[in-house]
Amino acid sequence: MTTRKNISVLILGANSDVAKECILLYTAKGYNVMAASRSTEQLEDFVKRYNLTRQVYVLYFDATDFDSHREFYEQLPSKPTIVLYAAGFLKDNEEALVDWHGSYQMMKVHYCGAVSILNLAATDPGNPHLKKIIGLSSLSGVRGRKSNFIYGSTKSAFTQYLAGLRQYLFPRKIEVNVIVAGYIRSKMTEGLNLTESLMLEPSFIAQAVVNAKKQLIIVPGLKWKIIYHILRVLPERIVARLP
Repeated sequence: MTTRKNISVLILGANSDVAKECILLYTAKGYNVMAASRSTEQLEDFVKRYNLTRQVYVLYFDATDFDSHREFYEQLPSKPTIVLYAAGFLKDNEEALVDWHGSYQMMKVHYCGAVSILNLAATDPGNPHLKKIIGLSSLSGVRGRKSNFIYGSTKSAFTQYLAGLRQYLFPRKIEVNVIVAGYIRSKMTEGLNLTESLMLEPSFIAQAVVNAKKQLIIVPGLKWKIIYHILRVLPERIVARLP
């Protein structure tokens, strides 16, 4: 029987604003958290600030260093009950069009790195405790749009991977959720010209993550739910006129 004290959460990309809010929510539930990121010093400062050193274990993890993922996973202090992939990287679309390294970095962070590490977690025969895998995706991946189609394509690939993984894990009763988020007020979007009335706080997204139920696609916020459904059915001739 799994109790709150032995529920372990692995957060990949744990230095993001949403991930940090998730750490606070998971620890408030009494869960233990393995917070993994390249920015370990910032994470350690965060953990100390909130007096979470007994519940949060900070680990170094590079989503783009695929060769290190197996060793990273095998050396985890405990096998996860919940895995959250929240790593993110954003490059302006116009810059990404002429900068292959920027485009490739988004692909590695959002898709390749996710597939690499989540495959290990999903196929681990030695972890009977795994109950849920959650991915932080984006509405940018719903339809290709000229202003952000490179970033959006990486998120779309991530979403489709999780959809298939959900089917693969269904016989084992392991849930897979995709948080399809709109604009988030975060350090990654700082300085971008985004519609203020559509901005969502990281804490709001984190609530959707931590309280995720059984459905695959979860779109936080009523306005973004409406936008999501409209984007899915819009004729291509109208989508082509969008920014």
